Amino acid sequence: MQPLSGDKTNQQTKNSMNQYETVFILTPVLSDEQMKETVAKFRTLLTDGGAEILNEEDWGLKKLAYEIQKKSTGFYHLLEFKAEPALIDKLETSFRREEKVIRFLTTKLDKYAAEYSEKRKNKLSKKEEA
Repeated sequence: MQPLSGDKTNQQTKNSMNQYETVFILTPVLSDEQMKETVAKFRTLLTDGGAEILNEEDWGLKKLAYEIQKKSTGFYHLLEFKAEPALIDKLETSFRREEKVIRFLTTKLDKYAAEYSEKRKNKLSKKEEA
């Protein structure tokens, strides 16, 4: 039995989704609430664009290796997700327009990086349970 054409298109869409990881640094002058709102804004942008968020980590306030915009610390946040390649342009444009973001880096994960990320998540979840 042949799948319906809608099912076939949906399957092709899932196959064309790549796995990405993006780390962004927010300015340290934000309150906790402002930081959470900014992260939620990017999370919503991804989910509205059809992305599936796989993992999210708040690394907190960290010292930067060098000053950026006269700041020596920043709030680090990691988002790991599956998305269409076209959505990455929208996400990075949004990062550039947001004054609260001082740096960002989005990386497409290959199968080895995705496996490592899965192992890392499992290891972190075991630590939290203990």
